[in-house]
Amino acid sequence: MMTLAVTGGIGSGKSYVVRMFSALGIPVYDADSRTKSLYDSDGTLIERLRLILGDGLVRDGHLDRRYMAGKIFSDRGLLERVEAVVFPEVVRDFSSWKSGAGIGCPFVIMESAIYLEKPSLSGLADKVLTVVCPGEVRIRRVMERSAMSREEVLARMGSQWTDARRTDLSDFVIVSDFSRPLLPQVYDVFLKMKEFNNLNSIEQHEN
Repeated sequence: MMTLAVTGGIGSGKSYVVRMFSALGIPVYDADSRTKSLYDSDGTLIERLRLILGDGLVRDGHLDRRYMAGKIFSDRGLLERVEAVVFPEVVRDFSSWKSGAGIGCPFVIMESAIYLEKPSLSGLADKVLTVVCPGEVRIRRVMERSAMSREEVLARMGSQWTDARRTDLSDFVIVSDFSRPLLPQVYDVFLKMKEFNNLNSIEQHEN
């Protein structure tokens, strides 16, 4: 069974595209929410992070995400140390999830905005789909759904990879700009992933 990574910048419409795949019966692993769940449930992980970030990381027995963000936001070295602890746990969690959720499915999806940016994650998927969208549409979307200002959205976009950089490393691209219907684009990728999975299964059987 194959894995399709779905990625895209903030406001690209990635999550909406993923929900359409889910409606077609494809299991979805939301890397962001699953990582947050690990922060809440994995005491060993929290302790390892506390040793890196300090005692202030844990408040009332729970990881303080605001404290964590404040510590790693402007310290790349500290960020890399945290990622070296967190990402292997995400990989293990994904592998465990896939072995159960993917039974009987042609493929599963890993949804992650940073999939291509992080080498620790990038080997998990067989194919990569990037969702792209014009900058102004992305800015409007994020401002409408959150309390972020235009300047804050632009800063967040500036810290992420560009669409061009992502698409250069992607097998599929879906445009989410309100001018092109999404469903035909999603269904085309759905059919191609099923075909890839069938071919892969035949090759494994022959070998």
